[in-house]
Amino acid sequence: MTKKITVIVASAVLAAQGIAPSPAVAANAAAATQAASELEYGSHRLQRMDFYPAVSRDGEALPTIVFVHGGAWAGGDKSDSTGQAKIRHYTEAGYNLVSVNYRLLPEVTIEQQAQDVASALDDILVNARKLGVDPTRIVLMGHSAGAHLSALLATDPSYLDAHDRSPRDIAGVVLLDGPAYDVPRQIVDAGPLLGFGYQLAFGNRIGRQETLSPVHHADGKDARRFLMIHVERPDAKRQAEKLADVLEREGTDAEVMAFPGRGMEGHNLLNAMLGRRDSPATVPVDEWLAATFAIRR
Repeated sequence: MTKKITVIVASAVLAAQGIAPSPAVAANAAAATQAASELEYGSHRLQRMDFYPAVSRDGEALPTIVFVHGGAWAGGDKSDSTGQAKIRHYTEAGYNLVSVNYRLLPEVTIEQQAQDVASALDDILVNARKLGVDPTRIVLMGHSAGAHLSALLATDPSYLDAHDRSPRDIAGVVLLDGPAYDVPRQIVDAGPLLGFGYQLAFGNRIGRQETLSPVHHADGKDARRFLMIHVERPDAKRQAEKLADVLEREGTDAEVMAFPGRGMEGHNLLNAMLGRRDSPATVPVDEWLAATFAIRR
């Protein structure tokens, strides 16, 4: 296989002044939000997820996107990190959307956060018939720290194995400008100040850092397809390409897409704008999702 790298060029679409949705979009998103159901997958107050059903259902089991929020493993929330545009766009496209909360640092470890996401995914699969979810067509989508957790779940079988499931149960993974697919490299590339922050999250032991690195688990038994997206951040680019290289070597379909946007503003706007018509990422991700969901097991 050959790794596919796509560079999307767009002029000024990521300008900061363009992030507010139009009144019509906001109204549709609000309606979708009101239709959400909060589901529990554990006893902790953060072990909850919001389920947004597809707008048109007709009683059939539908493809489902499971979104994992970012926030440096210590913040973020299912209600404000998903983005109104995503809710409207994906439910109108005929997909269910689930936004997952998980426990946060320092109350728990990153390992426990990945366990939370695995538990949420298992709960969705257990209740697939009731929810109208096609269990063979589930895509994990994560932003930032949520991209790392999604990639870890999709490569390290230990988290889903606790539920008698495997990464192969995941049809695809969309990773939005994620860090730490290779934790030791990320710590070096981040520099002294940010590197110290990563060490606080992942610890100082190389062994643990590697265990929490998706690149060290890719073995051909991973989730079935991967899409790595990054903006113009050198460390995010390196991390995405490194994970894609490892996956491709093991025979897993992996694609990298690059979009405009610099620094943390670009990092955040990529997620906030996904699903909007003026986001350069919306159509390419739509095409990737359609192709992924069309593949039947």
